Amino acid sequence: MMSASYDVVVVGAGHAGCEAALAAARMGCSVLLVTLNADKVAAMSCNPAIGGIGKGHIVREIDALGGQMAQVIDQTGIQFRLLNRRKGPAVRGPRAQADKAGYSRRFKQVIELQERLDLVQDEVIELLASSGRVEGVRCLFRGNIAAKSVIVSAGTFLAGMMHIGTDSFAGGRLGDPSSSELGKSLKRLGFELLRLKTGTPPRLDGRTIDFERLAPQSGDEPPPKFSFVIPECNGNKVNCYLARTTPECHRIIRENLERSALFSGKITGVGIRYCPSIEDKIRKFPHREAHHIFIEPEGLTTDEYYANGFATSLPYDVQVAMLRAVPGLEEVKITRPGYAIEYDFIQPTNLHPWLETRRIAGLFLAGQINGTSGYEEAAGQGLIAGLNAALKARGDKPFVISRREAYIGVMIDDLVTLGCREPYRMFTARSEHRLLLAAATADERLMGYGHQFGLITDEAYGYMMERKKAREREMHTLRRAHTKGRHAEFAGASLLELLRRPEFRYADLTDRFGFESNLSQADRDILEMHVKYEGYIRREESQLADAAKLDRIKIPTDTDFECVPGLRAEIKERLAELRPETLGAARRIPGMTPAAISVLSIHIAGRGNLGGTSEADELVPVVRRPPISTG
Repeated sequence: MMSASYDVVVVGAGHAGCEAALAAARMGCSVLLVTLNADKVAAMSCNPAIGGIGKGHIVREIDALGGQMAQVIDQTGIQFRLLNRRKGPAVRGPRAQADKAGYSRRFKQVIELQERLDLVQDEVIELLASSGRVEGVRCLFRGNIAAKSVIVSAGTFLAGMMHIGTDSFAGGRLGDPSSSELGKSLKRLGFELLRLKTGTPPRLDGRTIDFERLAPQSGDEPPPKFSFVIPECNGNKVNCYLARTTPECHRIIRENLERSALFSGKITGVGIRYCPSIEDKIRKFPHREAHHIFIEPEGLTTDEYYANGFATSLPYDVQVAMLRAVPGLEEVKITRPGYAIEYDFIQPTNLHPWLETRRIAGLFLAGQINGTSGYEEAAGQGLIAGLNAALKARGDKPFVISRREAYIGVMIDDLVTLGCREPYRMFTARSEHRLLLAAATADERLMGYGHQFGLITDEAYGYMMERKKAREREMHTLRRAHTKGRHAEFAGASLLELLRRPEFRYADLTDRFGFESNLSQADRDILEMHVKYEGYIRREESQLADAAKLDRIKIPTDTDFECVPGLRAEIKERLAELRPETLGAARRIPGMTPAAISVLSIHIAGRGNLGGTSEADELVPVVRRPPISTG
């Protein structure tokens, strides 16, 4: 018997679950969002910040698709910066320090105000499925609840186990329980659960920090906001600070490595390569005399600070000693110790590119259960899972976002094609075409999709189109405007031709030639990028067209790769393990050679599939990203 019925049930109210629930509800579905602790909605369990290189790109894309993260961080951020400002536009990423408690409160408020969305505190102890199709969930208190689609976004709570020194205890994060029954249910449905590990640094009492001995880091002015939809951000309210470890700090760590859970053998899960613990840094880089520690405020109404770069699983007494060996932290007190946490995840190769499991129809996975790390990666998956769960509940075809269109697409394609051997983190280097995926152009690339699905308003979409037209008009004006008189050395060149030159910036057109721009600074930056990188952009668009051809060729699901003549044994084994859905996905498998792709395409052609419309092509909506105008 079912006690209630919903179109979509979302398990877990972290960053993935919140985006998933909001997207499904805004698309007209009735949604139940179940969480173990309703006071920890969209909680920042680790660092109190959103964005960064690659991650900030994802947040902009979430906003362009109609998600919530960018708006909430703009409303509750307390310091805003643009990272890599001195580098090329493709790798510049916005980052904001958050008021951690304010961020969670604001997200919960948005969820509570959303129509057709119910938020409840309960525990999902079983996934209900029959004949390969999900039917609902069983909750500890509410019993059986029917659902057309279910999204599991359990974060680090699946069999979560925390470690501080030699002490270990169950939990999804410090102060919250883990979820054990849900993992058992996934096993009964045939999923293999594997282990990963992450960690967090200690939190410090700001009243015991000597900030005069630390280097302040201020926000950028004007503050670079995230959202294309809302007009302003909260602005810069605080400084962050930079500290450095010392040889004495390193000595304390080295002498206590055997007391670290990481090196004592207690931890079996694979950790994050790009965010190692401080003890791992000391062991792997013994020649380094100092490592940076970023002292970051956790909010406007608290004295707690986050020691970014100092993640550890050493015992509490060692944490105190090694921190007090850092200049400026000689008298520091720890409010919450750092710890390592192990948790279960499912290999994302078990998923379709729209994040529905291959094994159970109607069951979607999003966030750290798919092997990723980070709030932004989780939120991006949650939005796509929520959108597709709603489409599934409505009986519509799923939506696949391409790696050619967004970093969210890069991430999902990497996950479902290659799987995870360690926690996945987004970097701009993961994209082959990152110049086309600049954070500043996410609205132009993706708002069409958000508008089509009803997640972007007519007003927001219209404003984006007006900005695009304004840039095109200014491009036309620059092409017609020529240098005159006292600038004879430029031989009558147009201002557009001058802007293409490396030594010229947009400001030079105003300062030296009296050009009056009608664009905002953000739109000037976009237009300048398009002009200066026109040749690279055209080349990448040509490469995209070639890659798209392979992504339109479907590999039949019943293909027996052992029977494909001409393939090496190791390639056959990899293809059978990962089961790529298209030739494009097969090409991106490590070790795949052009010769192997050629052999595979001949085999598919022999079965009558080559050149036909693939399932993946049918899944993508008719809205397409317009080509970037370069004049």
